[in-house]
Amino acid sequence: MALSGRVGFLGGGNMGSAMLKGLISSGRCQAAQLVVAEKDAERGQTLARELGVAVVAQPGELGKVDILVAAVKPPDLPDAVKAAAACLNKDALVISLAAGVKIDSVAHCLPIDTPIIRAMPNTPALVLRGATAIAAGPAATAEHLAVAREVFSAVGEVVAVKEDLLNAVTGLSGSGPAYVFQFIEGLADGGVAQGLDRQTALALAAQTVLGAAELLKTSGLHPGVLTDQVASPGGTTIAGLFALEARGFKGVLMEAVAAATRRSRELGGD
Repeated sequence: MALSGRVGFLGGGNMGSAMLKGLISSGRCQAAQLVVAEKDAERGQTLARELGVAVVAQPGELGKVDILVAAVKPPDLPDAVKAAAACLNKDALVISLAAGVKIDSVAHCLPIDTPIIRAMPNTPALVLRGATAIAAGPAATAEHLAVAREVFSAVGEVVAVKEDLLNAVTGLSGSGPAYVFQFIEGLADGGVAQGLDRQTALALAAQTVLGAAELLKTSGLHPGVLTDQVASPGGTTIAGLFALEARGFKGVLMEAVAAATRRSRELGGD
C-alpha cells in the first residue's frame, strides 16, 4: 500500500537510510514524498544523490509532514522531536525508533494527543530483512498502527505488541542478530576444526542458517518437527544434537534473551 502525504525523518544514519531505501524500493513512497533532517552534511549529500530525497540540516526545516520518523539516538531524541513538532500537520503520526525511550517521554516533547508509535527494529532491516515490533501510544488508533506497519514492512516483517513487551522484543530480536552471528561463527569454526578452509566454512554456515530459517517460515512446521526430519536414528545429526543438549544449548540462548531483556529494562528505567 502506498503511503500518502509527506514523510519526514529525523536522522539518516544506518536505520534511517535503510528505511528510506525500503520505502522507495517497495513503492510505498516516492522520493519526492521524503525529507530527511541530517546534521552530517556528507551523509546528507549521499542520501540526496543516491535516493533523490530532500535533505535539510535541522529538524525545524523539514516543512509540513504527515508522518515523522524519529531515527536519532536516544539522547538526541527530545531536542530533535521538540524542534520538529511545529512541522507536524494536523493528525500527523510520530514514530519513534529510540531504544529504551518510552512513549510517555516522546509525548512530553509533542503537542497533547499526538498519535505516537514506538518501534523496535533490528539490523537486518539494512538488507530489507528486518524484524520490527511496534507498540501504539494512547492517542494512536488502529489506522495509525496500520500505517506504521506499512512503514516497517518496507524493511522486513512487523508484529504489534504492547509497549511493556518491547523489552522482551529487544532481548529477542533486537539483540538476536548478534546471537546468530556468534552461532554462525561457531559453526564455521567447527568446520575449520574439521579441515575446511575458512571461506568455505563460513559460506556453508551462513547459507545453512539462512536456508533453515526460510524452511521454518515457509513450511509452517514447529522447529522440533523439522529437527526430527534431519535427525535420523543413530545418525550424525542426533550425535551433534546430543552434544548441544549436554551443554545446555537452548538454555544458554534463553538466558541470553533474559539477560538482554533485563538490561533493556534497566536502561529504560523500569
